[in-house]
Amino acid sequence: MFFYLSKKIAIPNNVKLKCVSWNKDQGFIACGGEDGLLKVLKLETQTDDAKLRGLAAPSNLSMNQTLEGHSGSVQVVTWNEQYQKLTTSDQNGLIIVWMLYKGSWYEEMINNRNKSVVRSMSWNADGQKICIVYEDGAVIVGSVDGNRIWGKDLKGIQLCHVAWSADSKVLLFGMANGEIHIYDNQGNFIVKMKLNCLVNVTGAISIAGIHWYHGTEGYVEPDCPCLAICFDNGRCQIMRHESDQNPVLIDTGMYVVSIQWNHIGSVLAVAGSQKVVTQDKDVNTVQFYTPFGEHLGTLKVPGKQMSALSWEGGGLKIALAVDSFIYFANIRPDYKWGYCSNTVVYAYTRPDRPEYCVIFWDTKNNEKYVKYVKSLISITTCGDFCILATKADENHPQEENEMGTFGAMFVLVLCNSIGTPLDPKYIDIVPLFVAMTKTHVIAASKEAFYTWQYRVAKKLTALEINQITRSRKEGRERIYHVDDTPSGSVDGVLDYSKAIQGTRDPICAITASDKTLIVGRESGTIQRYSLPNVGLIQKYSLNCRAYQLSLNCNSSRLAIIDISGVLTFLDLDARVTDSTGQQVIGELLKLERKDVWDMKWAKDNPDLFAMMEKTRMYVFRNLDPEEPIQTSGYICNFEDLEIKSVLLDEILKNPEHPNKDYIINFEIRSLRDSRALIEKVGIEDASQFIEDNPHPRLWRLLAEAALQNLDLHTAEQAFVRCKDYQGIKFVKRLGHLQSESMKQAEVAAYFGRFEEAERMYLDMDRRDLAIGLRLKLGDWFRVLQLLKTGSGDADDSLLEQAHNAIGDYFADRQKWLNAVQYYVQGRNQERLAECYYMLEDYEGLENLANSLPENHKLLPEIAQMFVRVGMCEQAVTAFLKCNQPKAAVDTCVHLNQWNKAVELAKNHSMKEIGSLLARYASHLLEKNKTLDAIELYRKANYFYDAAKLMFKIADEEAKKRTKPLRVKKLYVLSALLIEQYHEQMKNAQRGKVKGKNSEATSALAGLLEEEVLSTTSRFTDNAWRGAEAYHFFILAQRQLYEGYVDTALKTALHLRDYEDIIPAVEIYSLLALCACASRAFGTCSKAFIKLESLETLSAEQKQQYEDLALEIFTKHTPKDNRKSELDSFLEGGEGKLPTCVATGSPITEYQFWMCSVCKHCVLAQEITSSERWHLALLFILCRKLGSIYNDKVYTTTSIL
Repeated sequence: MFFYLSKKIAIPNNVKLKCVSWNKDQGFIACGGEDGLLKVLKLETQTDDAKLRGLAAPSNLSMNQTLEGHSGSVQVVTWNEQYQKLTTSDQNGLIIVWMLYKGSWYEEMINNRNKSVVRSMSWNADGQKICIVYEDGAVIVGSVDGNRIWGKDLKGIQLCHVAWSADSKVLLFGMANGEIHIYDNQGNFIVKMKLNCLVNVTGAISIAGIHWYHGTEGYVEPDCPCLAICFDNGRCQIMRHESDQNPVLIDTGMYVVSIQWNHIGSVLAVAGSQKVVTQDKDVNTVQFYTPFGEHLGTLKVPGKQMSALSWEGGGLKIALAVDSFIYFANIRPDYKWGYCSNTVVYAYTRPDRPEYCVIFWDTKNNEKYVKYVKSLISITTCGDFCILATKADENHPQEENEMGTFGAMFVLVLCNSIGTPLDPKYIDIVPLFVAMTKTHVIAASKEAFYTWQYRVAKKLTALEINQITRSRKEGRERIYHVDDTPSGSVDGVLDYSKAIQGTRDPICAITASDKTLIVGRESGTIQRYSLPNVGLIQKYSLNCRAYQLSLNCNSSRLAIIDISGVLTFLDLDARVTDSTGQQVIGELLKLERKDVWDMKWAKDNPDLFAMMEKTRMYVFRNLDPEEPIQTSGYICNFEDLEIKSVLLDEILKNPEHPNKDYIINFEIRSLRDSRALIEKVGIEDASQFIEDNPHPRLWRLLAEAALQNLDLHTAEQAFVRCKDYQGIKFVKRLGHLQSESMKQAEVAAYFGRFEEAERMYLDMDRRDLAIGLRLKLGDWFRVLQLLKTGSGDADDSLLEQAHNAIGDYFADRQKWLNAVQYYVQGRNQERLAECYYMLEDYEGLENLANSLPENHKLLPEIAQMFVRVGMCEQAVTAFLKCNQPKAAVDTCVHLNQWNKAVELAKNHSMKEIGSLLARYASHLLEKNKTLDAIELYRKANYFYDAAKLMFKIADEEAKKRTKPLRVKKLYVLSALLIEQYHEQMKNAQRGKVKGKNSEATSALAGLLEEEVLSTTSRFTDNAWRGAEAYHFFILAQRQLYEGYVDTALKTALHLRDYEDIIPAVEIYSLLALCACASRAFGTCSKAFIKLESLETLSAEQKQQYEDLALEIFTKHTPKDNRKSELDSFLEGGEGKLPTCVATGSPITEYQFWMCSVCKHCVLAQEITSSERWHLALLFILCRKLGSIYNDKVYTTTSIL
């Protein structure tokens, strides 16, 4: 950081100033002094020159208003920036609030206690409240509109200072005796502040200033000290908060009158006076410190007594009240910035984030990349890369680094020009000074320096770079203590214990080139080392402490800027004789410049450099200066006789939106002179001048001028001198052209005057060349225009190419609708599909798929697009069109379109249909859609699996005791599915077996296969048992209710065979009831015996049955009253008669009907008898559910 006085304003009548305050937002300067003096000034820059911005621009007083109202000496002035108000107070206790109206300041409010004098006033951070403290201990807190919020009288205390905390919850009151008390915002005492800086201090002291930075522009570091308290004896402490037990302590060594933070809280200015041994009087001095107590520099100010200071809003100027003058000093901050590969890298703080915001601004393309870095220390750049030096993140401990240490304190992050981290190195020394070359990074603390030979894999992606094992080879990283004398022959080791050892002469600056490392020490010693093998070559002794070092391009000269801004030069290789007569290496050159804050050597000339002196830039050639250029920019680059400068001050006013106007290029005199000679005198004389002052850039300038004049001989010679091979080839090609106009057109194109070149081509009727030019430039819009406007047929392929290129242009910018129009004309189906997809125009995408021929390579891609948006039908159509049925089936499965999947699998005879059905069925069963699963299996002809599920449902319904008729229907459906399965097996075997007796053979094979299955399943063998059981169960009850008791008994007797389907208690209860009604008490008795013996009944239920049986059989003998002629037959015999499903009775007649599906029988008269029709319900169900089936007439004998 560098400071220098730039302006002085005198107050009329030599009135002495007491206070000064600079409005940070609007730029007004208020100053108060004796005899009621109060002025408001404003400095404004007025220039039309774009290069003259910032500090370099001339500034004049745009406002100089004297405010009348105070009679006594004005002692306190303070701004309310949020509400544009000025509050002032004088020695009589009069307070005036001023407001701005139509460009002038007027009184708004007046207040006077008439008791005591105001010692300090402070507005809070949001400008809503003001706290006023009086010498007698009175405190008043008021609002911005003049209302009193609260007041308090602190008895027996003399107040002199007040400050608000950033959140307006705490007030600090400074006492006349030097104590500081902490109060809350309602005036309640909290605690007395501990003042560590006054330990061992004796005698009377007073507070010189309290300033609490409110964090309005962010903090330079998380938990950064921001509360500065300074005493008149020079002792100062900087605290993180009001209760900080470990503040930063400073002894300024001077008598202090005023302190203030700059606008971002990064620099504390301390103003006062200092005793100088050589002078009788004290010297006015301003000291500058960081929040961590590091001394940044000293500014000496003329005059007798300094009374106050105030920072400008941008932190680039400071106003100092000295006697009856206001002195202005310019500040050149040490920004964290660098320049690499056309990219300006700069860092700034933001109030909403704790980290530094680092911007990588590509000045060529005007693009910026943002990176957030915690605890950034510095930015160093070289070539295409930069190094960000930071503190290591304590919350994210590194894995064991290659150096074998845990918990390194600092990180050097190697980044490219867009901010991508390429390689971080964790180190254990504070990187206070960092230098970078094309191969090495050197970081130095005060005692030691670390060297790292970095490598960058240029052709690898960032991902691959991260995957590279960063093996730390011996010698790539080393560390040296500044007092060591390395020879360079033996590789050093990475021993951080060297960095811990102290030194009496610390490092203060470093610089490096490809072959030399320079280390500057506080005593003025300069140590020169070789690179890459670090060996101490030479030591030089200077009479100054270096602040900035810089080597020229061939490492022969060293530029030194010391802490006072004096620039000197050291010739590193010159041999001279010293005063003792001994020959020494190194000569201090006879050039010294003062007030220098930046310098840069030319990259291509060891004798050429540019330097910044106050607001002027000087260019030196062989230590001779050219005329200065007025600017305040920081020098980025000096190459090809051009200096690139960046106006960082302007950029950081609005860092998120850098402007290309803030990059300024300056041509040095030889380049300007050569250009003037060429323009005014001619190529021949200019050629002679350049011959005398050779430089590749000047030769290139001459070559370009010669080309303009079609002086090919001179152009070729000049291109040879500047080693431009492409230029030589271009001149040769021009020589082969016959037409002058053709040559002129080519030259115009060479210099980028494409419109002119195109016009020339068209004038020559060479539309092909004009199109070729635009093709090279990639200007497809113009290519299309030329193709359409030309006479004759345009080249179809070129036209198509142009349409597609314009489509690409719009697609790259996500203007899909525009892209579609051009892709349609360019017949680019692939990109067209992509555009339709991005536009969600699925109808267009479907039409495109339909228009494509079969097996087109784009169809699978379009199908996938449909899949991604869940459009199954369109996806399947596309897959089938490109002959990918499996993908179509997979799509249906993926989108849960199982019916479609099964249908496709069947249609394309796919082997995996079984597994597909199983997956779909399990999917349906998971969702409790069992009937849907059955329907799926039935449609797919998997009758066996469908029957299994149907039987399961029927069994579950039976257990639930639902309607018997529903259960019967379910069992009938199950049985029908089994019958269909039997038929399927027979048909399958019939197809397999050929030749004689094929029908019998296939039937036998089918039966054998069924036999195998029947062993594993109960229902394949007798599928109709469930339906029969519930049919007879329902029939018996219906017959009983209708009064056919004998028939009901016969039907009920059948139920004895179905105990595995219907609960036994229901069967025998019904049988007992029917027998009792039919007066067959013998059968009834047997039924009761069975009921009483059932284990499923409880003891209470059994007792109830016993009681009922006792009641019945005490009245009736347990004997059947009448014997049926069929009893013996029913109980068993040689053969069992078929049962009529309509009546439940055995069929003894000759003629009856038999169902061809279920094989159940019914008497012929029961079928024809309409009133008995409903009794043959099993028969009817079979007909309805089995989708009938031809009935045949059978005879009893044929059944037997």
